[in-house]
Amino acid sequence: MFESAELGHTIDKETWRREVPLLREALLDAQYDLLQKAEFPVIILVSGVDGAGKGETVNILNEWMDPRHIQTHAVGDPTDEERERPPMWRYWRLLPPKGKIGVFFRSWYSGPISAMLHGTARGPELDQQMERIVRFERMLADEGALILKFWLHLSKESQRKRLKSLERDPATRWRVTERDWRNFKIYDRFRGVAEHTLRQTSTAEAPWIIIEGTDPHYRYLAVGRAVLQAVRSRLDAGEPRAATAIVPPVIPRIDALSVLNRLDLSQKIAKKSYERELEKYQGKLNLLTRHKDFGKMSVVIVFEGFDAAGKGGAIRRITGALDARFYRVVPTAAPTEEERAQPYLWRFWRHIPRRGHFAVFDRSWYGRVLVERVEGFCSGADWQRAYGEITDFEEQLVRNRTLVIKFWLHISKDEQLRRFKEREQVSFKRYKITPEDWRNREKWEEYEAAVCDMIDRTSTEIAPWILVESDDKQFARIKVLKTVCERVEAAL
Repeated sequence: MFESAELGHTIDKETWRREVPLLREALLDAQYDLLQKAEFPVIILVSGVDGAGKGETVNILNEWMDPRHIQTHAVGDPTDEERERPPMWRYWRLLPPKGKIGVFFRSWYSGPISAMLHGTARGPELDQQMERIVRFERMLADEGALILKFWLHLSKESQRKRLKSLERDPATRWRVTERDWRNFKIYDRFRGVAEHTLRQTSTAEAPWIIIEGTDPHYRYLAVGRAVLQAVRSRLDAGEPRAATAIVPPVIPRIDALSVLNRLDLSQKIAKKSYERELEKYQGKLNLLTRHKDFGKMSVVIVFEGFDAAGKGGAIRRITGALDARFYRVVPTAAPTEEERAQPYLWRFWRHIPRRGHFAVFDRSWYGRVLVERVEGFCSGADWQRAYGEITDFEEQLVRNRTLVIKFWLHISKDEQLRRFKEREQVSFKRYKITPEDWRNREKWEEYEAAVCDMIDRTSTEIAPWILVESDDKQFARIKVLKTVCERVEAAL
């Protein structure tokens, strides 16, 4: 794979003087067109062999374009805050919005390759991590991102000469570290791991571009031309290409049976029993959060349900048992302009809690397969591929010792109507009812079908849906509290 990058490519001074001004002008024009249209982001990864000029190449990109609209990230070892969250959390936070360019010097490939080289991961683990990265990049591409991945390569002898040259020059001696020489000693093993990684992750939507790093002039021009060609081609093509994810079709039901219709909504709890159970389970939840091992995990609780199903009341009973310093309630409404400029899951990744903390989502990432599906706010391809993206997301949380608890609060259509009318008549509840609630009610059957599909496709062993019969609010609150206690206790 790397043979073509070891042919001794060079650029003479005349070509350099002639080409660079033209290339810089074209790159700036493309960058400003990208910024003005703001239709897609550009994500550039610069990886490769130590001494191949990765840092210098990133600097050249910033020099040749307007650095105000380039977000450059030299991602190092994870901080304590980052270690308490899934590994991809820090990269999600750094993704550029539409119209901007994000350059990653070291990226989501660095950790897995390093772990493989230093014996903290085995081959099958690397393959699994690469598969997850491929799905991540496919999701970014389906969301419209242009992904450019550069691997700057040096032969073993060229790397040795490059490190020696840098060491001899007092002005560049600081660039060479003991770590660089340690990595040089395992060059052959590194090359094998790198070739395996590139073969697995060079895809149609995010191919690797391998560039020889010996001659800096050749390297700079090769990277600059590749960036220009890719950005200009996408700009000239108009709107970003539509998502083409292949997903199993949603098959319509041939009968009236559904998981929701089988719920017994007549279940109730007496007031005295409710008060006794409420005190019992709130006390138990509070004690569980004081357990010596609770600080090693985090909890994400998701609430979905029809309008007026009692999500807010159930959330308040949970937070009433918790220390306010260690939880956050995240209400999910229509996305802001900032959120629309990012991939769909970006705004949820931002709120993933650190260890020892709760995040309670009042509506969540399931909006894509519910309200956005029913109301036509996204394409069919978008909401159908979201099932797989959501389960990938939740798997990453669980793998990082985050307990994911998902509740669907279900009420009957008659009970919803009664609560709507009550809200209109009680002055301090009027804020809870809006014209949108009445419009959503008109599409009850469509929402019900979407909910059943959601449960079928995203209720997994690691993050199952808990269906809560909510015609009686007090019964629902106790079931929610009891379930949270059971799940946290089991995790501990």
